[in-house]
Amino acid sequence: MGSYSTTVEVQMVRFYQSLNERDRRRYAAIEAIKLGHGGIEFISQLLACNPKTIRRGIAELESEHLNADHQRKKGADAHR
Repeated sequence: MGSYSTTVEVQMVRFYQSLNERDRRRYAAIEAIKLGHGGIEFISQLLACNPKTIRRGIAELESEHLNADHQRKKGADAHR
């Protein structure tokens, strides 16, 4: 498994934090896939996200349903 410089890791975390929930899953999934074996654990720790979230992102990327129209709006559940 490859490794990143500290500078790149900081940039990855900043970028990840700027994304919405769905895009975070997918970004983490892509980075984990690029690393191969051990990638899910490494990215999970780096981005402080659950490995299940990354696995869900991988499943989404592997499916053909990358529809942007089904994004949950921020605070959408607040009116329940």
